[in-house]
Amino acid sequence: MIGPDDVEMRVLGCLIEKQRTTPDAYPLTLNSLRLACNQSTNRDPVVDYDEATVRVALGELGRRRWIRGASGHTSRSPKYRHLLDTEIKLDEDQISVLAVLMLRGSQTPGELKQRTDRLFSFHDLAAVQTTLDALIGRGLAERLQRRPGQKEERYRQLLGGDVTDAEATGSEPIAAAADSRGPNGGDEAGGGGVTVSGGTAPASATPPPPVPTKSGYPIPQDTPETERIETLEREVRQLREELDALKDQLGA
Repeated sequence: MIGPDDVEMRVLGCLIEKQRTTPDAYPLTLNSLRLACNQSTNRDPVVDYDEATVRVALGELGRRRWIRGASGHTSRSPKYRHLLDTEIKLDEDQISVLAVLMLRGSQTPGELKQRTDRLFSFHDLAAVQTTLDALIGRGLAERLQRRPGQKEERYRQLLGGDVTDAEATGSEPIAAAADSRGPNGGDEAGGGGVTVSGGTAPASATPPPPVPTKSGYPIPQDTPETERIETLEREVRQLREELDALKDQLGA
């Protein structure tokens, strides 16, 4: 049975995937997002969500500040985009691996290398393993024991969703970085975060919940002010990257 957390992870994974694979169609309308969740390729399990189910998941993700409404002035339908990479500070390789784990459940490094190719191109399996180790270190993923007859270990994401994958196969987690201080490795300002399977999400992603509406929690909307702030944040990150590159060149 697919629980509410599974729906949220499927919705979030689809937003991340479509941002990278079909940027011209991103952000996504509610109907496009529903179709992305229900598509029969690159999904495990295949599901059949209706718009009401997706809308409730969007409300929960909005409460965590992991998604935002992104309707433009000329848009006839509400659109949605994810904020996960900025909210919990993820690199391109990390968010790509997490997205595929959200969409297909636990997988081996070899499967992840093949299936993330549309989102992020890893040079080799060692690069995939480095990314997985980084996610484990932040409490965002864990390593499972090998299934009977399999040579490779499997990994799953810990942001949310069904946590019975290992139990169904008789395996036990052997490397879950369940740091109670959260994925950023330290206590967040203002107290804890939302507990997820095997770890704690950052407090910045869990503001006090607003009053629910009939369609779930209100979803934060883009405004000129938020767009300006995000543009400035991107420029600052780019300047920092250029400064770090210059330091490396100068041997600083």
